[in-house]
Amino acid sequence: MWMLILVAVGGAFAQFVDGSMGMGYGTTSASLLVAAGFLPALVSASVHTAETFTTFVAGLSHLRMGNADKKIVIPLAVSGVIGGVLGAYFLSSLVSGDATRPIVGAILLLLGIRILAQAFQGKLVSNRVGRLPKRLLLPLGLVAGAVDAVGGGGWGPIATSTLVSHNHATPRRIVGSVSLSEFFVTLSITLTFIFTLGIHNFLWKITIPLLLGGILVAPVAAYVSRRVPGKALGIAVGLLLIVLNSRTVLQYIAHATGLTLPTPSNIVIMVLVGLIAAWLVVALLLSRKAIPGSVKLEAGE
Repeated sequence: MWMLILVAVGGAFAQFVDGSMGMGYGTTSASLLVAAGFLPALVSASVHTAETFTTFVAGLSHLRMGNADKKIVIPLAVSGVIGGVLGAYFLSSLVSGDATRPIVGAILLLLGIRILAQAFQGKLVSNRVGRLPKRLLLPLGLVAGAVDAVGGGGWGPIATSTLVSHNHATPRRIVGSVSLSEFFVTLSITLTFIFTLGIHNFLWKITIPLLLGGILVAPVAAYVSRRVPGKALGIAVGLLLIVLNSRTVLQYIAHATGLTLPTPSNIVIMVLVGLIAAWLVVALLLSRKAIPGSVKLEAGE
């Protein structure tokens, strides 16, 4: 019983991270479950199943909060579905997720540093909405969808980080639009794998509490994403990218060079992710009512 509650709490935490910052559900929930002692193969199947349900609720929540922009969602979702199906049906047998992970990790780490710099400089606070060109959204959806299918994750980090760093819409609209389009991409990838491979290794006693925890928190995460100032949200996104991808890059460098480099454990990663999530809560409170003696954060819109 206590283990089921722990899984539900983990799913809720993972959804808060993903729903408020546009990425991190798979990485966060999988890391928590593996650290709790569950087998990685069972965790992967359960997380992807649960994510199909949580992305649906998260997408609707962002839509109701006014975070999603159809001019971003439609081209991103359409190209993402195509990329996801191609990745799941063809590319997964030709390209190894382990082979692409270091490259993707390095790119996302650099994007995280760039977003963090832009946020501190105040360049992410923008009133421009829905001006992202289709020449960016269409290929981005294809790449992010394919990488997500091949590598077992990557839609949120690739799509959110690229669009936030492009800085043609407010961070909350990007997070909301990426979250809404993620449902269609996740569903298409899951159905493709079911069609090609069949349903195997699904551990429902993990999946059900995982998705229930995520569904309950999804509206809260969407609210936080809407209310947190753009600068604070940009800082959180940048830090999350750096935290989630630094270990991948360090591990690859250590393997390629033979050097012994310190790499953070799952527990350390989760503590850092928790601190970033706490930063969003503090930023939300400061934006609603300035604490005496403190400086109120600049609004995102």
